[in-house]
Amino acid sequence: MKTINISKDELKQLYDKDYPLWVDINLQLLKDKAYEFVDWDNLLEEIEDMGARHLEACISYLAVILEHLYKWDNFKNLAGGENAGNKWIRSIQNSRDRIDALFSIYPSLKSKLPSEIGKAWYLAKAEIRVWLRKNGQNPDNFNIPQECPYTYQEAMERDLKEKKDR
Repeated sequence: MKTINISKDELKQLYDKDYPLWVDINLQLLKDKAYEFVDWDNLLEEIEDMGARHLEACISYLAVILEHLYKWDNFKNLAGGENAGNKWIRSIQNSRDRIDALFSIYPSLKSKLPSEIGKAWYLAKAEIRVWLRKNGQNPDNFNIPQECPYTYQEAMERDLKEKKDR
């Protein structure tokens, strides 16, 4: 058993000053069952962040899906060319695959992601506005909905080939 000579206040300060050392010390304290010395506030926050990290990745992929679905449905004419939107279709397929991979690794995310569609749409709207500006358009001239125009199921399952052939 290794003796650690650090006060709780010093340990809390290490969180911002030397994170790897903070981790090492807290890990050793936990191994030694010296629970009264652990920086619980920051440790609990770190555990919470670890759990949210993979959900945030899924939300990010869902935002890409929503962004590109919306572009596909509303802005193919701005993309130009005969194959306008093919890049969006591939991006939607790739993002769905990445979400499915995360679901395979972390099955509990599958029940959490559908309730995050509002957050994903918020991110998607921001990207749509950026894209419109990059294409010389004023985003305020377009009626981009405040609420997500797609259901979670539609975002994850809609076949875009049917729309393309119309």
